[in-house]
Amino acid sequence: MPWLKKLVGAVVILGGVGAVAAWALSAPVRLDSAILAKLGPGDVAKGKRIFYAGGCTSCHAKPGSQGDARLQLVGGLQLKTPFGTFVPPNISQDPKDGIGAWSVEDLANAMLKGVSPSGEHFYPAFPYASYARMKPSDIADLYAFLKTLPAVAGRAPGNSLAFPFNIRRGIGLWKRLYLASQPVVALADSAPAPVVAGRYLVEGPGHCGECHTPRDFAGGTKKGEWLAGAVAAEGSGVVPNITSGKGGIASWSESDIANYLETGFTPNFDSVGGAMVDVQRNMAELTAGDRAAIAAYLKAVPPHANGYPARKPAS
Repeated sequence: MPWLKKLVGAVVILGGVGAVAAWALSAPVRLDSAILAKLGPGDVAKGKRIFYAGGCTSCHAKPGSQGDARLQLVGGLQLKTPFGTFVPPNISQDPKDGIGAWSVEDLANAMLKGVSPSGEHFYPAFPYASYARMKPSDIADLYAFLKTLPAVAGRAPGNSLAFPFNIRRGIGLWKRLYLASQPVVALADSAPAPVVAGRYLVEGPGHCGECHTPRDFAGGTKKGEWLAGAVAAEGSGVVPNITSGKGGIASWSESDIANYLETGFTPNFDSVGGAMVDVQRNMAELTAGDRAAIAAYLKAVPPHANGYPARKPAS
């Protein structure tokens, strides 16, 4: 059957072309020289602000650390998700087990492009999909601050992922769908300065959308339900809606939000709990102006109904 041979041949050729195209499209992409030129010299004081806005200690400090031990960024926290278990690495200044040998360009490529110094994709459990919205100069500031932190020996365990999630190359295709530097929420040119500043902190270094926004089947955030709350990545709980939609924080004032970020107390005199405890601890390190800006932005975000299934009432 000549036609069958031709059909098989065509399928093989198309398959080969598709494989080559997928390989090319999934290649890691580094920052270009124009972006790298914007890094600047870096400022330690400004970098400390970005460090806490970015919540670096939440994932990279040894689990259970308190006080100054939170600055020993040895990694090791286990993040158990439907895709497998991710383990944040050592990002201390240890040159062998940490990132002490990284250049500022290495850090910029990691945070803005999700690419390691060796040219591999990082998994997006490292929230570079949010960090991609950051200014290069803030990356340089963060690098300068990280250089002041201690070197801690000890390599964190590797990730534990099943096929096909253990194939890093495929992350390149995921990035083409979900990695972008543009803001999520469009603001008018006349938007107040605090709202604009808050958008940057929330959407960029603060990476609030990584937990508070529902995800699609491929693990990308649903921008149309931005900050509407989501099923927690770990366990069976939910992360709350922080828009002014039904089920969200419509009743909270800007001062309520800013006070919560500073003290951990809600307007109803409840206190912060769960994973948010560490986040709030980081937010308390920011300036009052930063917390007010975050609050102003959250009140300006389009309202959405809860982005997670209704919870059954307790029996």
